[in-house]
Amino acid sequence: MHYDHEVDATGLKCPLPILRCKKGLNEIQSDQVLKIIATDPGSKKDFDAFCRQTGHELLSLEDDDGVITFFIKKRRLS
Repeated sequence: MHYDHEVDATGLKCPLPILRCKKGLNEIQSDQVLKIIATDPGSKKDFDAFCRQTGHELLSLEDDDGVITFFIKKRRLS
């Protein structure tokens, strides 16, 4: 999947992957895609809730033997 910026949050526990995601989203424009790599099993629920609360779109979640990759599309600013 195409992405515009990547954040590596491997080895980090909650809430650090979400904080890294927020920082990464601040570095891209609306409608661009952020790729986040994490290893915290709880991040699956965390990123789903984060996207629902903020309006960003969780495009994809891939779990490859504990390495979880998220693709999040930054929402447009109103």
